[in-house]
Amino acid sequence: MRNSRFPQFTVWLPALILCAIPQWLCAQATNVPAWAQPGSATHVQVAPPADFHRPSKNFNTPIGIFDGQSDIGGALVPGSASYDPKTKQYTIKSAGYNVWYMRDEFRYLWKKMDGDVSLAADITFPDPKGYGDRKAVIVIRQDLEDGSKEALVALHGAGMIQLAQRPEKNARVKDMEYRIGSRGGLPGGKSPDDLVTANAQRIGIEKRGDTFALFVSLQGEPMHQFGAPIHLRLDEPFYVGIGFCSHLPDKSDTAVFSDVVLRNSAGKVH
Repeated sequence: MRNSRFPQFTVWLPALILCAIPQWLCAQATNVPAWAQPGSATHVQVAPPADFHRPSKNFNTPIGIFDGQSDIGGALVPGSASYDPKTKQYTIKSAGYNVWYMRDEFRYLWKKMDGDVSLAADITFPDPKGYGDRKAVIVIRQDLEDGSKEALVALHGAGMIQLAQRPEKNARVKDMEYRIGSRGGLPGGKSPDDLVTANAQRIGIEKRGDTFALFVSLQGEPMHQFGAPIHLRLDEPFYVGIGFCSHLPDKSDTAVFSDVVLRNSAGKVH
């Protein structure tokens, strides 16, 4: 019941109660399902339900060399992207639970293409404390739906590199993963015997017919193919581009793509 002697209470009390709600309880208000929560010491991430999908949000607004952009899988927090023509850098801000399993959530800058493709970029993460499994991706997709058939190269926040594919629509992603390290050859170890992760400076993908190959430059050396290629049949046209997900379903992070090279032929990754 309202007390006319203290009318301000009716204004300030709800605000005080709201501010006092613990952060973990506020996070629950977004209704993030357990499967979408990142793995931790107390939680194991599992695949989403096979029939769970959310519509992507597509924007046919050109950005740099790309025709448009999308929030693939409709992450709970809308993504954004910007392009600086002076530095030729693309900055992508995105939440998104993952680019994995049977569906994806990430911000995607894309160009519709056909034929062979070479695509490469330098990648940096401005926040060094971001989630270790966040993914900056260079990806070729059949469509803009969350369970699209696709081939991709990803650089993870903790340094892992992967060449992955979703072989059929709404199928589970499979991949080859590479973790590269050095003892005594890179700075950062407490002793010469410590293993220091080598984070790739530049990653790329080449589509040659139905073959997709990973290219890497670890420390500025010329781009070179890394590991065996994968085979995937995509119908033409398809979508080619760059993207990022924070690996946190309701919290955004940022990745920066520089010196992006996109050519409509194979053998041009550099």
